[in-house]
Amino acid sequence: MKVVSIELRERLREAMQQNSTEGLLFSGGLDTSILAVLNPNMKAITVSLESFGEDTSYAGLVAKNLKLNHYHRRVNIDEAIDSIPDVIRILKSFDPAIPNDLVVYFGLKLAKEMGMEDIMTGDGSDELFAGYSFMQKIDDLEGYIKKVSRNMKFSSNRIGDFFGMKIVQPFLEKEFVNFALSINLDLKLKKYGGKSLGKWILRKAFEDILPKEIIWQDKRALECGSGMENIREIISNKITDEEFKKNSYAVKFMNKEHFYYYRIYRSVVGEIPKPKNNQKACPGCGAGMDLDSFHCQVCGNVLDWRAGE
Repeated sequence: MKVVSIELRERLREAMQQNSTEGLLFSGGLDTSILAVLNPNMKAITVSLESFGEDTSYAGLVAKNLKLNHYHRRVNIDEAIDSIPDVIRILKSFDPAIPNDLVVYFGLKLAKEMGMEDIMTGDGSDELFAGYSFMQKIDDLEGYIKKVSRNMKFSSNRIGDFFGMKIVQPFLEKEFVNFALSINLDLKLKKYGGKSLGKWILRKAFEDILPKEIIWQDKRALECGSGMENIREIISNKITDEEFKKNSYAVKFMNKEHFYYYRIYRSVVGEIPKPKNNQKACPGCGAGMDLDSFHCQVCGNVLDWRAGE
């Protein structure tokens, strides 16, 4: 395990050196803290919804420890909700993950205002190192990770294009992805403190240079850590039960929040794109999906990951 840990650290360092950036979208989670420790000269940007979320405390701890040039973008609730149409227009999506995307939107917007032309993100680490809790319930997790690695798409790329910024993702560098896929699953997912914990080998590779609280923290979704999840209930309350029940759209809505996003989508994007040649139709909204895809980029519907095999 020690040999793998050393190689992992060096491989990630090499991936970062290939594309250095001025800035870092910095949540204070494991992945972005690792990127920060490998290059503490980047300007680190943390986003939170008012005073909600845990990210600011974790980010502050790492920033103090590494003496980072740290910027905190605090977003108020009205500002977040008012920006939803912009995010939906950029992504051409009404995926319920919009609160996550808002964090990226405000982080990149601040970076652009600061004059940055490129910025680094921790995209891909959870997918490659079994960071999500739901992965622990997947029977063929190794097969799942391999399939996901072939089709990873992140909102940061599309939002970055909108702002004219280059998005650098060290975990997604081809050679690093291939190395990550070669690591045995039992080094990615292990028991710690009486519970299963993902990204084990990644934690071990950096446990001697990051605070214990950072290394062994639980995975926080971006919307949770930033506090942006708190807009969900506010948005849902904007739709009455009667509106939701009587809607006649040919879309399978997950909840009232999903319906709210769709109404905005119709206003700022328009009709849902139909499948093209060599595409299948999403059973949730009818949008075109690649044959080997199991996540609809338009409505967020998730199919069985083996779909298309």
